[in-house]
Amino acid sequence: MAEDDVLDAYSRVVSGVAEHLIPRVASLRIRSRRGDSSGSAVVLTEDGHLLTNAHVVGEGEHAAAEFADGTSAEARVIGVDRLSDLAVLRADRDIPDPPEYGDADGLKVGNLVVAVGNPLGLAGSVTAGVVSALGRSLPVRSGSAQRIIEDVIQTDAALNPGNSGGALADGNGRVIGINTAVAGIGLGLAVPVNPTTRRIIYSLLHDGRVRRAYLGLVTTPAPLRPQLAERFDQRSALRVVEVITGSPAAQAGLRQGDLVLAVDGAPLRDAQSLQRQLFADAIGRRTEITAIRNNALVDVVAHPTELTDR
Repeated sequence: MAEDDVLDAYSRVVSGVAEHLIPRVASLRIRSRRGDSSGSAVVLTEDGHLLTNAHVVGEGEHAAAEFADGTSAEARVIGVDRLSDLAVLRADRDIPDPPEYGDADGLKVGNLVVAVGNPLGLAGSVTAGVVSALGRSLPVRSGSAQRIIEDVIQTDAALNPGNSGGALADGNGRVIGINTAVAGIGLGLAVPVNPTTRRIIYSLLHDGRVRRAYLGLVTTPAPLRPQLAERFDQRSALRVVEVITGSPAAQAGLRQGDLVLAVDGAPLRDAQSLQRQLFADAIGRRTEITAIRNNALVDVVAHPTELTDR
């Protein structure tokens, strides 16, 4: 294919995504006691919900949303989850229909992505690039609770202040991420839209918050030795870096250095695979944890408590 044809095809994809998404991404101005702040938000549902970042809404409870077609609405914050950096608002009137949401778990490095938002107050801005890395981690904190947002998407699509809360879309115009941070020159990060974050969004829509279970483990992914990988049919596990004193994990008998293979039979290959097991239904539930300690298999039982912001 000639170079001009390739560029024309690229331009058609980007312009098509932009045409589809620009009407569905709002410019947000959030009002709080600390003053006004701004960002972006993506239409989430047909009945007026918007999806943005928790850090965009901050401590605010109300926002003004403006769309490219001139539609404006007052929006109320109905749910915030700082440990995923996601928040949901509800507009007080009809707003544009939502875009299609995809699944970031299907992304590959090199895939084309398009970012739509309102950087530096410039409404309806579009940048394009590629997925430059997957599986990045983004530390977040709420009160004394700290977690890692796993599988964050890294892109070279230019992001600037104000892009936060905007859409990161694939070449078909499906929203596969919510832009969350500018990590450096030519480097942006986005919270993925995948089964885990869909569960978080559902909780924000229906309950206004996300309840999580707490084990009290600090872990890091670690490869299994070939013999163990073959024996357990998985290449990696989670090495325990720290067990919080008095936590459910400590009471269950887990120790620093243990390699945690599975929770309730579900293999653990990364931090997200553990966090997927620690939603509200795990609070107080008998939880079986399988680990390797000194080359021996260890099974313990924990009863996770509810994670709080204290």
